[in-house]
Amino acid sequence: MRPLHSRITIDQAICHGKPTIRGLRYPVANILELLASGMSFDELLMDYPDLEKEDLLACIEYASRLMNVRSIYKIAL
Repeated sequence: MRPLHSRITIDQAICHGKPTIRGLRYPVANILELLASGMSFDELLMDYPDLEKEDLLACIEYASRLMNVRSIYKIAL
């Protein structure tokens, strides 16, 4: 598997600097929302042929690392 930093990129010129998958304009947040909605890896890979399984795993790893912050605040939904 390629390192996380080669899969998740942040570029101010792409998606307003939000983390994306390999600079392909697929925001990590959108992919995580689709996974949370119940879409399987296979469904995502069929819908987005530019993506690879390792990209999806990198999104999950990225989210996991974000959970290691010192403080988490409740947000209004």
